[in-house]
Amino acid sequence: MPAQRFTQIRVRSNLVVMLSVLAQTDYRRLFAAQVLSLLGTGLTTVALGLLAFELAGADAGVVLGTALALKMVVYVGFSPVAELIARRLPRKWFLITLDLLRAGLVLLFPFVTEVWQIYALVVLFQSCSAGFTPVFQASIPDILTDEEEYTKALSLSRLAYDLESLLSPMFAGLLLGFLTFSSLFIGTTLGFLASAVLVLGVTFPVVSEDQARGSFLKRLTRGSWIYLATPRLRGLLALSFAVSAAGAMVIVNTVVLVQDGFGGTPRQVALMFAAYGAGSMLVALSLPRLLNLLPERALMLTGAALLAPALCLIGLADGLVETAAIWFAMGASTSAVQVPAGLLLRRSAHPEDRPSVFAAQFALSHACWLVMYPVAGWGGALIGLPAISLLLAVSVVVVVILAARVWPTGDPEVLEHEHIEIEHDHSHGTSAHHRAHAIDGDPTGRHRHRKLRHSHPFVIDDHHPIWPES
Repeated sequence: MPAQRFTQIRVRSNLVVMLSVLAQTDYRRLFAAQVLSLLGTGLTTVALGLLAFELAGADAGVVLGTALALKMVVYVGFSPVAELIARRLPRKWFLITLDLLRAGLVLLFPFVTEVWQIYALVVLFQSCSAGFTPVFQASIPDILTDEEEYTKALSLSRLAYDLESLLSPMFAGLLLGFLTFSSLFIGTTLGFLASAVLVLGVTFPVVSEDQARGSFLKRLTRGSWIYLATPRLRGLLALSFAVSAAGAMVIVNTVVLVQDGFGGTPRQVALMFAAYGAGSMLVALSLPRLLNLLPERALMLTGAALLAPALCLIGLADGLVETAAIWFAMGASTSAVQVPAGLLLRRSAHPEDRPSVFAAQFALSHACWLVMYPVAGWGGALIGLPAISLLLAVSVVVVVILAARVWPTGDPEVLEHEHIEIEHDHSHGTSAHHRAHAIDGDPTGRHRHRKLRHSHPFVIDDHHPIWPES
C-alpha cells in the first residue's frame, strides 16, 4: 500500500475514533457551541483588521498590535475575577449571558468612528471571553467523566481551533465577495446567538461548593494557589512559556519572514500559517493513540523540546518550502504540549475547584504570551530574525529543563501523605472523605482532625495545602 494512502487511512481512523465522543448529547451541543463561537471570533478578527485600516490607514498595524496587547492584559487580569463571579451564578446562565453580551458588543463595531472606541470595545468583548472560556473548558470534564472520552474531547477541541484559523479567513473572503466587511460583524453576532441557544440545551452536572471561608483575595487567588502548589502544573506553566516563545515567533514574524525576507506574497503568508495549523491538526488527530504509547509528561516534554531545534533552523532556511516544513514541525510540537494540558488540569483539582484552576491556566499561559509577543516582535526588529530565533530557542531549552525538574517522573495520582492534627470549621457540607476523618465535633461546623497518615488520589485543597515530598 502506498505510504500516502496508508497515512490517509490512519488519519481517517483517528478522526472516527475522536468523533465517537459526539455521541454524548450534552458534549455534542457544547462542541457545536464552541465551533460557532470560534467561527464568530474568526470573522471578527478579519473584520477588525479591515476596520482598523479604514480608520487608521498605514497605522492599522499599530492599532491591531495595541488591541492584541489589551486582549492579553484582560485575559491575564480579569479571568480569575470572572471565575469568582461565575461561582455565584448557575453555570449555564453565566455562559449564555456572556454569549449574549458578546453578540451585542460585536453589533456596535460597525458604528465605530474613532480608534479609542475600538480599544474600548475590545476590552469589553475580551472581558466576556475571559469569563466564558475557562468556565466552558472546566465544564467539559464534569460532563465527560471518563478520561478516555475527555482525551478525545481535548483533541477535538484543538482540531476546532486549528480549523477555525484556516477556515475563518476563507469564509470571510467568500462573504466579502458580495458583502461589506461590516456585514462580517453580523455573522459573528449570529454565531454567538446560536452558541447561546446550544448551551441552553445542555444539562450541566451539579458541582458541590466545598470551599473554606476566606477573604476576597484568598478566594480570588485560590486557582493560582492550587496551580502553583502542584508540581505537574508548575511544569505545565514552564512548557506554556516554551509554546508561547515559538507561537509568538510564528504569529508576529511570519509576514516579515515571508514578504520581507523571501519577497513572498500575502497568499504565501496564509499558506505558511496553514502549514503551522496542519502540523497542529495532525498531532491533535493522533493524540488518543499517542497517549496510549506515551504518558503525558513524556509526550509534552518531547513536544516542547523539539521547538528548540525548529527555532534554530529558522535562521538557516533559505526558502519558503524549508520554512513551511519548520512551521509544520512547530505546529505539531505545540499541539503535543497544549492538547494534553486539560488532562493535567482535570487530574489536579476537585470538581468544585476546576473552574478556578482552568482560569489560572488561562491567565498564566496568556501572561507568557504577553511577554513573548513583544520579545519576538521588537527583538526581531532590533537584532534580526535569525538572532531572535536563537534567543527564543535558548529560552525554550531553559524552560524545558525547568519543567523536567519540577514535574516528577512517574507522577502518580495516589500519594501517601501525613496530616497533622488540626481544628477548623466549614461554612457548608464537606466530602465523605473529609467526614470520615473528622472527630470531636460536627464535620460541617467546628471540628478536629486527628494526626493521620494515609494514601488516596492527591490534589491541593484546604486539607492538603502542601504537596508531599517524594
